[in-house]
Amino acid sequence: MLVLAFDTATAAVTVALYEWIPGEGARRRAAAEAADRRHTELLTPSIARVLAEAGAAPDDLSAIAVGVGPGPYTGLRVGLVTARAMGEALSIPVHGVCTLDAIAWASARTEPFAVATDARRKEVYWARYASSAVRATEPAVGPAADVLDGAPEGLPVIGEGAALYAGVLGGMDHEPLMPSATALAELAIARLSGGPGPELLPPEPLYLRRPDAKEPGPRKRVTASRWEVTRP
Repeated sequence: MLVLAFDTATAAVTVALYEWIPGEGARRRAAAEAADRRHTELLTPSIARVLAEAGAAPDDLSAIAVGVGPGPYTGLRVGLVTARAMGEALSIPVHGVCTLDAIAWASARTEPFAVATDARRKEVYWARYASSAVRATEPAVGPAADVLDGAPEGLPVIGEGAALYAGVLGGMDHEPLMPSATALAELAIARLSGGPGPELLPPEPLYLRRPDAKEPGPRKRVTASRWEVTRP
């Protein structure tokens, strides 16, 4: 099984190609990371580069795993549209992975903790976990203080949001800050092969709130000034 994974739900564009062989486990074939918000410009070339480095072609893929957020509208849409288009063109399944789950999985933590990413507007996307493989709450968005509201005292928080609001969320070890396609691919393969891990999702976006950009409303009707001179 050859799985292509990518995520565009944060400022990073991350792509990885993993191979799973029954009885031998999963191994990484190639990966690429770019900490840049130019998702549209970077994603497709990154996918092409990862496939080329691994000596693989799109037709070799068995499945696609894509981060479904939560995340900002524009970046998240780029990854999901690309994943669905590739899945349809290649006739292969596309599996969604919560971006917070990918960060949690990469942490390999065995005790309770929380993940928080930057949601802008002085808010974070967050969820709590019993371990790296078990999410304890649904993803949410809100002020950083919400992450620890009602939580056990001293609950560790990781992710970019935790680093941005360390004064509220505390702690010094916030790694990993961003999701990686490596973790996303490993999580997807673990679930597809019958192993533990958070549930895979449909390739649909987890926005959690309205997009920052709004469609313009109808144009206002402009009437001629009473001083306007009209020609006969």
